[in-house]
Amino acid sequence: MKWAKYKEKTICLAKLPREKYQIVYESALRGKMTCLKCGEPVRLYLGIQQEPHFYHEHKQNCAINERGTSVWKPPISVKNNTLFHKKEQVVASSKNDYLQRLMQSGIYLDETQMKAVRTTEGPLLVLAGAGSGKTRVLTARTAYMICERNIHPASIMLVTFTTKAAKEMKQRLLTYPEIRQNSISFLVTGTFHSIFYRMISHFQPERWQMNRLLKREWQREQLIKEAGRELGLDEREFAYDQALQQISYWKNTLLTPKDTEPQSQWEERVSYLYKRYEELKTERGQFDFDDMLLGCYELLLENPGLLARYQERFQYFLIDEFQDINKVQYEIMKMLSNHTKNLCVVGDDDQSIYAFRGSNPSFILEFDKEYPEAQIITLSENYRSSHTIVTTANKVISLNKQRRQKQMRAQFDNDHLPLFFFPYDEEEEATMVVEDIKERIRQGAEPRDFAILYRTHAASRAIFERLSQCGLPFIVEQDGESFYQRRIVRCLLAYLRLSLNPNNEEAMNDLLIALFLKQSALQELKAISIIEDCSLVKALAKLSNIQPFQQKKLRKMVPLFKTLAALKPIIALETIEKEMGFEEFMKKRGNEGNVMEKGSDDLRDLKVVAKKFKTISAFLSHVDEMIQATSEAKQFSKQQTNAIQLTTIHRAKGLEYKYVYILGAVDGCLPHDYALDTYRNGDELPLEEERRLMYVAMTRAKEALFISVPEMRRMKKAHASRFIKYLIE
Repeated sequence: MKWAKYKEKTICLAKLPREKYQIVYESALRGKMTCLKCGEPVRLYLGIQQEPHFYHEHKQNCAINERGTSVWKPPISVKNNTLFHKKEQVVASSKNDYLQRLMQSGIYLDETQMKAVRTTEGPLLVLAGAGSGKTRVLTARTAYMICERNIHPASIMLVTFTTKAAKEMKQRLLTYPEIRQNSISFLVTGTFHSIFYRMISHFQPERWQMNRLLKREWQREQLIKEAGRELGLDEREFAYDQALQQISYWKNTLLTPKDTEPQSQWEERVSYLYKRYEELKTERGQFDFDDMLLGCYELLLENPGLLARYQERFQYFLIDEFQDINKVQYEIMKMLSNHTKNLCVVGDDDQSIYAFRGSNPSFILEFDKEYPEAQIITLSENYRSSHTIVTTANKVISLNKQRRQKQMRAQFDNDHLPLFFFPYDEEEEATMVVEDIKERIRQGAEPRDFAILYRTHAASRAIFERLSQCGLPFIVEQDGESFYQRRIVRCLLAYLRLSLNPNNEEAMNDLLIALFLKQSALQELKAISIIEDCSLVKALAKLSNIQPFQQKKLRKMVPLFKTLAALKPIIALETIEKEMGFEEFMKKRGNEGNVMEKGSDDLRDLKVVAKKFKTISAFLSHVDEMIQATSEAKQFSKQQTNAIQLTTIHRAKGLEYKYVYILGAVDGCLPHDYALDTYRNGDELPLEEERRLMYVAMTRAKEALFISVPEMRRMKKAHASRFIKYLIE
């Protein structure tokens, strides 16, 4: 049905502007839409597979003679001109070979995997494309070295990037024939941090006592804030989390405080904080996780005898996820393996997505320049994803210039072509995804089969809200804060909260940031409000210990709080921005220290939500519900296993799901604005990393892939991502 009734008004989907669909959808959920024929409530279908239509939820739909063309744009399936051809696999030739016994136990290896396993001497680069079974190769190679080549496990070092990966490899090895627990106990397996820490703590136990480690983020922040007070930096205003990330980047690229070359006032401040942070740690005998790497590098560099002892102990080195390695890790592994050059690295340059942590794809791209004698084996069979997903992902990544040429091949095909769908905006995007998941769960899918991927935490706001409201189980990243608790958003909400309650102390504390006032001003405001018998908001106009221009600005602004309360939320936010000085705050502090996230983006995101509400009180009630829902979702995530996964693309790397939805495939989101800006300035590398992010997201899908291309983003016209535009034109 294309027609329904709302408060005696007839609604026709063919004539309804697209931006109104979400409003009608939510009205129908509240039972406000009724059937023209029978008068019973109807719902609005707003999903991916079918055109929007009204329907009865619990009875057969009424037959109504209707005319009209919908403004809905149907989804587009990727046309695939490559026929599926499954490559015939071979089996090991020697009956006495360990690999034959391995396959007889059910652990299968294809031809190129076997070649990688058997190549144990000298430098080896295994280019392991998405879903190509790299973990199987690493573990089978380790087992082959121990059982076939009789290499003592104590002389093998197997390095991974996560503790979980190291544990999984050990567990998998124990399922292999002839591998015993005592062999695994001799094997040195772990992350870079865990292995290097064992080395430094063994030779310098006093300096590297575990109780001196700054384990928690708040401990590092506490130390750097101490240094920040020397510069008079406001704790609530300065982006200390970004400063710590920048310091970590410098350390992982072997840049000492004196080696940094600040490019902005913010980086100058961070450079000073870096110097003081290191000095304070040294004075107190403390260290952080980055120091474990640097400490090991310096220890081996300054003690050739010790390095020789380690080289005598270790003869073979295997590194997982080599595309994610940073400079300090690379230099240590080079030193350790220099005597034998028995260095096997496994990775995929097409999945190098951690430049912000110091990772650099050049290490994998130039491996054969560093080791001219190196063998290169490419694992090009994808065992994870369907043929159409693999070929579509191949098309996307093939446009990168800085990469090793390879073409992945799928091992199976199905009827699910990658699907591009076209919501109006972020709100409708979330609705369409959730409705599609509901349909598939009704047809027998499990919540754990689904993953919803996005570029940044901010992009998850609408999908989080829709899932919270519909009751489907979902898991959200543990470190993902609520959108409404972001620094800029809290400041904006403070104006609204104070318009309803001018004595809200918490809101006033947040507001002071936007007014460029120190936190100590709150005590003065409280004193004024008692002495003058006025609200905290009115006390702003009576502050005396500030500059004359600030006094003038506050006196002009204070009366506007009363007018805010009567405005629609969207109008109130525009008033805050234009008439109450928030625009000035965003220009000065909106994206300081974080080129990826701008304050103006947070404002536009907040406006997208605000336009759905008629009153500020209703809007703030929704905000508080979502903040509470975020807290509950994190607790729920710890216990739940059968749930939809909400995660950034970065966090999804290495994982796989039956159904994957990629949100916001438009320029400015994926690729990110930051990469587009640097590209316009002549630097292509960030844009190439963004394309690798798209490739990683696409190759998480096993059976079906859905990519959202919204028409509007942050209330502005959006353009299909340059990474996929040619696929849908």
